[in-house]
Amino acid sequence: VLGVSKDASKTKSKKLTVNCPKNITQILTKKRALKKNSKKFQRLMKYSAMKINVLTTTNSVIAVHKVALAAKDSADGQDFSGFGGGFEDIFSSFFGGGAQRDPNAPRKGDDLQYTMTVTFEEAVFGTEKEISIRKQVKCETCGGSGAKPRSKKKTCHYCNGSGHVSVEQNTILGRVRTEKVCPVCNGTGEEIEEPCPTCHGKGTETKNVKIKVKVPEGVDNDQQIRLAGKGAPGHNGGPQGDLYVVFRVEPSDTFEREGDDIFYNLNISFPQAALGDEIKVPTLNGHVMLSVPE
Repeated sequence: VLGVSKDASKTKSKKLTVNCPKNITQILTKKRALKKNSKKFQRLMKYSAMKINVLTTTNSVIAVHKVALAAKDSADGQDFSGFGGGFEDIFSSFFGGGAQRDPNAPRKGDDLQYTMTVTFEEAVFGTEKEISIRKQVKCETCGGSGAKPRSKKKTCHYCNGSGHVSVEQNTILGRVRTEKVCPVCNGTGEEIEEPCPTCHGKGTETKNVKIKVKVPEGVDNDQQIRLAGKGAPGHNGGPQGDLYVVFRVEPSDTFEREGDDIFYNLNISFPQAALGDEIKVPTLNGHVMLSVPE
């Protein structure tokens, strides 16, 4: 696939380290005419690129052939499920993702979802309702720091304040060193000497929070609205996540709805149908008189 046999010498192996990304690119662009800036091309290259400093042994050359064949198969519509774990971290590292991301950078909080039940009339005319949801909020005692008030923090002993640590993994490409977020300080670079007595060092606590929600007119089942900044608290000073409210509309005992149209089933007698009549019928805005034709 790559122009080098599986039993190639180390000299040819070095040639492969230089040409491998180029050859895989040719496979993807010629086999399915994928554009280099397309999402599919980027996804396949992510799983096909070789980390150059690993490709120095015959065993690595064999592994490269396996991955290159997988790239070719994926261009035919197959996937990489047969390779197991380990690839994601390696190739993310190769392309500058994963651990190279600053662990101390501000991150947006998680988005939350809440299902709200409204009556038929509330859905038609719209309304404002107050909901109560149980969610994580910034700890009031420590202000989100996780440390006991007036206590000090110290540099993390595990990562020496960097927020990330090096980890070696055994993969089909050999032994690869990658960087991970520090498991002790969770990327902050600091350790808490005295945890907050309220949140126990987490920086957040669970509380019931009341939020006002404006139900739009004409809302239907499974429609949703986004309430910006009403989700979980952010990390490292990042913004809060969003709250998505999904509506469930209760059926009406009187009316039926199809899209924006409202239906009312009215039973009339045979004489009324034959001779016509004036009948009072309900609507969403009160009763009206309906003329039944002969």
